[in-house]
Amino acid sequence: MTFQNTHSFALQLDAADPLRAFRERFHIPAGPNGQPAIYCCGNSLGLLPKNARAAVEQEFRSWEERAVEGHFHGTSPWMHYHETLTDATARVVGAKPLEVVVMNNLTTNLHLLLISFYRPAGKRYKVLMEGGAFPSDQYALESQVKLHGYAPDDAIVELVPRPGEHTLRTQDIEARIAELGEELALVLLGGVNYYTGQAFDMAAITRAGHAAGAVVGFDLAHAAGNLVLHLHDWDVDFACWCTYKYLNSGPGGTSGVFVHERFAHQPDLPRLAGWWGHDPADRFQMKKGFRPMPGAAGWQLSNGQIFPMAIHRAALAVVEEAGGMPALRSKSEQLTGYLAFVLREAGLPANELEIITPENPAERGCQLSVLVHREGRALFDYLAAQGIVADWREPNVIRLAPVPLYNSFEEVWRIGQAFAQWANRSAR
Repeated sequence: MTFQNTHSFALQLDAADPLRAFRERFHIPAGPNGQPAIYCCGNSLGLLPKNARAAVEQEFRSWEERAVEGHFHGTSPWMHYHETLTDATARVVGAKPLEVVVMNNLTTNLHLLLISFYRPAGKRYKVLMEGGAFPSDQYALESQVKLHGYAPDDAIVELVPRPGEHTLRTQDIEARIAELGEELALVLLGGVNYYTGQAFDMAAITRAGHAAGAVVGFDLAHAAGNLVLHLHDWDVDFACWCTYKYLNSGPGGTSGVFVHERFAHQPDLPRLAGWWGHDPADRFQMKKGFRPMPGAAGWQLSNGQIFPMAIHRAALAVVEEAGGMPALRSKSEQLTGYLAFVLREAGLPANELEIITPENPAERGCQLSVLVHREGRALFDYLAAQGIVADWREPNVIRLAPVPLYNSFEEVWRIGQAFAQWANRSAR
């Protein structure tokens, strides 16, 4: 499609958008002028689905009316509540239902998975991750390698872009994996890098990691609900993600876990155990001796977080109604492509404004990271004054993430106009 930088063209795109009505399913915060903000921060926190309040209220009523019996009776008994999320979760990440479970929070789940899948032995002890990964991933890996008696500076190998580049090349990742070879125990990358917005070729990376004899896992915090994923078919060993970004499940919301089915029936696989991961057939007999449930559910520790899960269930229902990830991704590619176009049209020279997210749609999701070489914070504040909610990352990056469920093409056009106005203002 040939884009046009006009208001009428943006309105035409909105009129043809099959997902346009889903914007009304979310609460849009007000901007400084009292009008709905242009919310492009779904990569940090998704908006509140309007059906979430009723979903939580239903569980309040169950608690009020049944108290402890709510675990076993009612519309969705809490004993099995996590199971109501399984099928939709599997579709979001391209997995079999056996391979996924919703539980805990993201970094907690990452630690639980690392206990099982980072098993250094002999000379195979190193971990490969992207340089500048989100701090939680860095801290988790630092502590995990220390648990095994290694020094992080030795055991953790970081991937960095080539000089003068902002993102990693797949062939360079593959080459580094091959170079580490028999020293490599684990490859752990973000599916989408939080800072640059680069989406990694997870299938290729998994193949390369397995060829080197390593385990391969991904933190999908910025990928789940953003990209079309095929974790089972890609042969990924494990993954985890939060649900409060593109899956719109609330601040601090619950987390998802993927464990490939080849590990589903390995009860002796090392793990940290809890009673909710124990075989439910005799869970309430309170006996010694942990017997994990098959699949990802065997990594559960405690009974489910019902209220966060209720929000997540409501949010997943919206995703399903919209046609799932293929439908969302189809609009996302067009919406993000239009954002890149209007930003280039804004008139800011490359030595002042640079999009560091890959241009290829296959290598990015919703987010564009804009590197501002001059007066970046002032530009960010200017956008905020115009009612544009973006995200600032030190030292000089503005992240913009138009989300297909609730952002419009007209909003993207208005973002381009704000950048153009800033360019004219700066020129004076």
